[in-house]
Amino acid sequence: MGARPVLRLMGACLLTLFFAVAPQAHSTDRPAGGLAEVDLQLILAVDVSPSMSSAEQRVQRDGYVEAFRHADIARAIKSGERGRIAVLYLEWAGPRQQTVVMPWTIVESLDDALMLADRLAALPLTEGRGTSISGALSAANALFAKSGLGSPRRVIDLSGDGPNNAGLPLQLVHDALITDGVTVNGLAISLRAADTLDSFGPHFIELYYESCVIGGSGAFSITVENTAGFASAIRKKLVNEIAGLPTIVQPATYRSRSRPIVDCDTIGERPGR
Repeated sequence: MGARPVLRLMGACLLTLFFAVAPQAHSTDRPAGGLAEVDLQLILAVDVSPSMSSAEQRVQRDGYVEAFRHADIARAIKSGERGRIAVLYLEWAGPRQQTVVMPWTIVESLDDALMLADRLAALPLTEGRGTSISGALSAANALFAKSGLGSPRRVIDLSGDGPNNAGLPLQLVHDALITDGVTVNGLAISLRAADTLDSFGPHFIELYYESCVIGGSGAFSITVENTAGFASAIRKKLVNEIAGLPTIVQPATYRSRSRPIVDCDTIGERPGR
């Protein structure tokens, strides 16, 4: 047997073992159980690594809060066949730092969305160490498996400002999720100029998310380049995800020949970020 098949077999075995023994993200409450069938199971996976300052974290949290208070979200929810979705809010950092700060919550009206926003606004901000996108996706995979909900679509809305720099290689976990029918969308945080210098270089995070993070049916990524754009970007992204709308953003399979190739499995140089 050649070296490559052996490596692929070892990788598959490692991934299976990881899903079996990985620490489960913990919840501050029990999952919602009344309604089993929804149009969408949506996990909002939010980066709280050290590279996200307290001010940036607050703007990010407020962006999700404001989005769910907007009538566009309620209209998008009612456009579905069942007119209801399930939402879970997950904060992540290093390989063993994934925390469910708001468990599965059924939303089927504007009042439900407002209640969700109020709960989210009242939660304290947290912080971790490291940037393990693979760890966040692994935790999301386990949360879908234990949700007790049925839906035609499962989406992970993953936001972050850096590449995977800890835990399993990203593509190993990413590809397993996509094969299982999960869609991963991205919110690439690339603050520059008046806000924060993007230490990875201009447009790197945008390209990394397009090339390495997003995937699955209808996957897309949105880039936020200044704090003032957080709220509107998050709202538009959520409307597209909830309603299943087509986007003008490049799909996951698109690769521009004019852009450099990103090595998705190389661990980032700064594990502390």
